[in-house]
Amino acid sequence: MSEPQRIASRDNALLVRLRRLAQDGTAYRRVGQVWLEGDHLCSALVQRGGRPAQAVFTDEAWQQPALRALAAGAARVVLVPAALFAGISSLPSPALMGFLVDLPPAGALQPAAPTLVLDRVQDAGNVGSMLRSAAAFGVRQVVALKGTAALWSPKVLRAGMGAHFGLSLFDGAEPALLDELAVPLVATSSHAAAALPAADLPWPCAWVMGHEGQGVDAALLARCAHTVRIPQPGGEESLNVAAAAAVCLYESARRAGGGPAAQ
Repeated sequence: MSEPQRIASRDNALLVRLRRLAQDGTAYRRVGQVWLEGDHLCSALVQRGGRPAQAVFTDEAWQQPALRALAAGAARVVLVPAALFAGISSLPSPALMGFLVDLPPAGALQPAAPTLVLDRVQDAGNVGSMLRSAAAFGVRQVVALKGTAALWSPKVLRAGMGAHFGLSLFDGAEPALLDELAVPLVATSSHAAAALPAADLPWPCAWVMGHEGQGVDAALLARCAHTVRIPQPGGEESLNVAAAAAVCLYESARRAGGGPAAQ
């Protein structure tokens, strides 16, 4: 790790870049880098073997050994006054440290892998929550079709709580990418005859979760080999899409585990 360099000007090129990344949810696509604010996200990156291009600390954070240790793999460390860091932050209470990382390449789609497909899911909190569920239940590949909230935006990153770094992500994908999948597509529908947990589910599969208000696009729904409904004995019309994704991904993981409850 190099010796920290101090930045004292608000107009410094690095700070200008960080403000852009923090305030514009799609700026990372043009810049090719992502801003991770706070020790939780930074720690999640490090635990997955990631290395920041630059680590940014306030003096206060730099004096804390546990936080300073996170920057061990950084190519460059900079120190900024707390007031300047607050100008970067998108949080009500600035976290006082963060990493600038290069945007991970998408890589190649794995045709036979369990997959989560997001079809125009608008809310960043929902998207981040679904990434967490995917990572928790062993689905390592997520395809976000065009119209879905930007996967590496600050709001989705915060909601994902570090799940991004354990997933293969395809951001802003065209529907044609799904042609490469060799696993069946499965969607939820309140009108489906088959209900979880009794429905006959294929494994592996690609769960398709749709727009909060409109659901899965009709053309995409027609491509699904199976549709299932989630029983709701409480009488509600529908579940939040993130909650529905958690239920479905858990059910797939439960069956894949082959335990007694899967019988």
